[in-house]
Amino acid sequence: MKAVSKKSIKITIISLLALVLVVLILLVFFDEAILTRKGTVYRVPALGNAVALTFDDGPSPVWTPKILDELKALDVKATFFVLGKHVNSYPEIAKRIVNEGHEIENHTYNHHVLIRYSRNELRKEIKDTESVVRSVTGETTKYFRPPRAWLVGREKTWVEEMGYKVVLWSLNSKDWVTFDDKYTLPYLLHRIQPGDVILFHDSGGVFGTEGGNREETVKTVSQLVPLLRARGYRFVTVAELLDDPRKP
Repeated sequence: MKAVSKKSIKITIISLLALVLVVLILLVFFDEAILTRKGTVYRVPALGNAVALTFDDGPSPVWTPKILDELKALDVKATFFVLGKHVNSYPEIAKRIVNEGHEIENHTYNHHVLIRYSRNELRKEIKDTESVVRSVTGETTKYFRPPRAWLVGREKTWVEEMGYKVVLWSLNSKDWVTFDDKYTLPYLLHRIQPGDVILFHDSGGVFGTEGGNREETVKTVSQLVPLLRARGYRFVTVAELLDDPRKP
């Protein structure tokens, strides 16, 4: 009985480890946004060669300024989906995003997965971020990107009733995994299409939204932009991609 019991325990442990490995592989290589794109904006076709660079989870006191420096040198405008708590912590960087002509949008206050949220909890995450962004920058957010792209049908309806459009992405750099730019750059170049919304991050890493190392993100962006321009691509904000200029 003891031998059988030990064997059963060993099989259980191996099975659990295999399951964890499968989950990790899926997180790294599978783009979960594919499962939740219905009823959202994730690509806008037939707009010439326009594409939108987007950055999630910032602002970061370290990496957002480096990315902004790179975008300024490249003369590119991008869209930053910010966390309210980070705007509250780093208001000067949020101001810089707007002052340099970039678009600032809503990525919740705390970056919690929203599937189990009540309507009021979801509203608070969005409205608290909207409020702090407005107080710091004077801008009012109108596009919303849920953490990890997870948003079920009823929640999409709630977001729309608040006057927001849900914006996901069509091309995921997976830069939060900190892949080397030698891998990320060819991946993006091989798959890019006109109207793509490209996902990067300017804060965080594998285990959280603070800290992290976005060095490979900076390297990738610095190379991607000139290479795509050589192919005839141009870079716009999400609002421009949707042809939805803000009204004063």
